[in-house]
Amino acid sequence: MRIDLHIHSTASDGTLSPSEILTLAQQLDIAAISITDHDTLKGSKDALSCGIPPSVKFLPGVEISADPPPAFNCSGSFHILGYAVDIHNSELNHTLSMLRDSRENRNPRILKLLSGMGIEIEMEEVLNLAGKSQIGRPHIAQLMVKKGYARSIDAAFDEYLGNGRPAYVNRFRFECEQTITAVLNAGGIPVLAHPFLLNIKENEVLENLIAVLAEMGLRGIEVYYPEHTKDLMAYYTRLARRHDLLITGGTDFHGDIKPEIKMGSGKGDLFIPYALYENLISSL
Repeated sequence: MRIDLHIHSTASDGTLSPSEILTLAQQLDIAAISITDHDTLKGSKDALSCGIPPSVKFLPGVEISADPPPAFNCSGSFHILGYAVDIHNSELNHTLSMLRDSRENRNPRILKLLSGMGIEIEMEEVLNLAGKSQIGRPHIAQLMVKKGYARSIDAAFDEYLGNGRPAYVNRFRFECEQTITAVLNAGGIPVLAHPFLLNIKENEVLENLIAVLAEMGLRGIEVYYPEHTKDLMAYYTRLARRHDLLITGGTDFHGDIKPEIKMGSGKGDLFIPYALYENLISSL
């Protein structure tokens, strides 16, 4: 039995609603899932409110953007996944609200930078495209492709919207220790998402980072991930065991925004075993 513990819905930047995700999980015979929307629990709340099918185990989840520890320079995405959190926890919900405000406030600044480069996109267009979803860079990238300013969503990020590119706008994030503590205080399991995307080239630096995060209360590493090769997964597994951390995995499914990534199987060759879900549950 396979699982997928990293899925995005229309509550953030995915293209399927939580109910559609649950239906697809049933169709694909995925035994356990977690909806981990960016800086919001709305996807998990909506899934729980519409009812979880008996054939699918469900973990409330969230993916939280955080700043890495000051001593570590991570040019990539530093995200903490929070599993099995209390969706009504006031501290966690307040933390996520502040992060969502930060996301929302940077969108007009991104559009202004793009306009200065001759790329004209109105906020109304972004709002119409996003609908009820949380507005983010993927929606801007979609419009750039639609209007002929970029070849693909990946190209829009690589050339304009990604970290260090001309239309990138930084935003407020909590320190990673605060983020980990917020997940723990909500009864959840904090897990480092997709370590490959941190863009840390030296193994020694990554191992030191994991040790520091473990001291802060980190409980797991996302080992299974579409961008992780078999060698990387073996290495991350050794790291997790060395620091007595749980092993998790997910596809980072976004629907049509990342059409090459399929729920439950990533690029077609990813298999995340059910035993990892069982280990998470037994650790609670």
